[in-house]
Amino acid sequence: MHRLASTYARGGEPRGLPARLPEPPAEAIRLERVMGVLAEPLRLTVVRRLLLSSEEFDQTCGWFGFDRPKSTLTHHFKALREAGVITQRQYGLERRSRVRLEDLNARFPGLIDLVLDWSPDAN
Repeated sequence: MHRLASTYARGGEPRGLPARLPEPPAEAIRLERVMGVLAEPLRLTVVRRLLLSSEEFDQTCGWFGFDRPKSTLTHHFKALREAGVITQRQYGLERRSRVRLEDLNARFPGLIDLVLDWSPDAN
């Protein structure tokens, strides 16, 4: 059993956050879209790291420390947001991300447990 980062255990959103970027409403999140974006290992890593390691309410792309071009990371984060897996907010010039934990648990019970149980292939 994995322990979620404390920011997900607190519940609720802090006051004064910027508005969310466009994303599907919870009831419109489709399993095939979620599974499609999570089939990419980098995206699965993003979601898993947010759930397990994020101590801030939401995180910037730079927090992950990926050695990838910014345009590539932007594409992956946008795919996750448009599928309904993460929510993003614009803070000045940076976007910060957070997993839509409650929405995903409500729509697809057990999915988050599968994400948490996944580990990158050592090969």
